[in-house]
Amino acid sequence: MSRHSSALAATVLADGRTAPTAIDTDQSGGFTISDLARDFGVTLRTLRFYESRGLIAPARSGMTRIYSSRDRARLALILKGKQLGFTLVEIRAMLANEDKKGGETSAASVGGLQLSREQVLEQLELLRTQRAEIDDAIAELEASAARFAKA
Repeated sequence: MSRHSSALAATVLADGRTAPTAIDTDQSGGFTISDLARDFGVTLRTLRFYESRGLIAPARSGMTRIYSSRDRARLALILKGKQLGFTLVEIRAMLANEDKKGGETSAASVGGLQLSREQVLEQLELLRTQRAEIDDAIAELEASAARFAKA
């Protein structure tokens, strides 16, 4: 854990690992790209990709990226959005909407992301469809495995 662990709380990632989340969202911090990659279980390439897409915007000191507590909080929200199955385009829109409203919203909070009723219902439908497709694929593979066992 980094030297900044006092500003962190745990959140569970999609693969079951626990990753920290920034609690305070001020501009302080001073986290390196390696700190974030290690603490959140992502690659340096992932962080650079999110930066190139405008999802996070670290300060620079020469060629070194310096991430603030706000960047950590945004990264936690990005990862939560990915865990919930949202695309980066959808996550960017949610973050932009959150920035505009300054935290005031009538939407429901799901893992820290502010989602409208329509977004929640659409995502539920998508995930249920995917689950049904996965269940069908599992059944097909189990049937094939059973045929191998008989042979």
